[in-house]
Amino acid sequence: MADRLSQLQDAVNAQAENICNSIGVLQQCATPSSFPEFDKTGPKPPQPPDDYCQTFATLIAKTAKDIDVLIDSLPSEDSYPELQEASIKRLDEENKEAARRLEEVVLKGEFLLEQIRQALHDIAQSQQEMQRLSGCQAK
Repeated sequence: MADRLSQLQDAVNAQAENICNSIGVLQQCATPSSFPEFDKTGPKPPQPPDDYCQTFATLIAKTAKDIDVLIDSLPSEDSYPELQEASIKRLDEENKEAARRLEEVVLKGEFLLEQIRQALHDIAQSQQEMQRLSGCQAK
C-alpha cells in the first residue's frame, strides 16, 4: 500500500506542476486588460499556440484520471483489517520458511567446519610425524 501512496503523491505533485505551468503560460501569453485611465499600450504578448492549450488540457485530464485510478486501488477501511491479517499470515509463513532455510545452512556450515577441523588436525599430525622422522634421521 505504501507504494501506491507514493505513486499517488507523485501524481498529485505532477498535477500541481501541470496546473502551475498552464497558469504560467496563460499569464505569459494573455492579452493585457485595458484601463481607461492609462492610454499607454505596451508590446503585445505572444499568443499561445493552440497546441499549448491542447497539451495542458490533455496532461491535466490524464493526470486526473491516473489519480482516480490510484485512489480506487487503495484498500477501503472495511477491508483493511482483513488485508492486514492476510499480510501478517503471509509474512509469518515467509519468516518460517526463511528460518527453516537458515537452520539448514547452519547445519551444513557446522558439518563443513567439523570437516575442516578434522583436515587441519590430520595435517598437523602429518607435519609432526614428518618432523619427528626427519629428527630421527638427522641423528
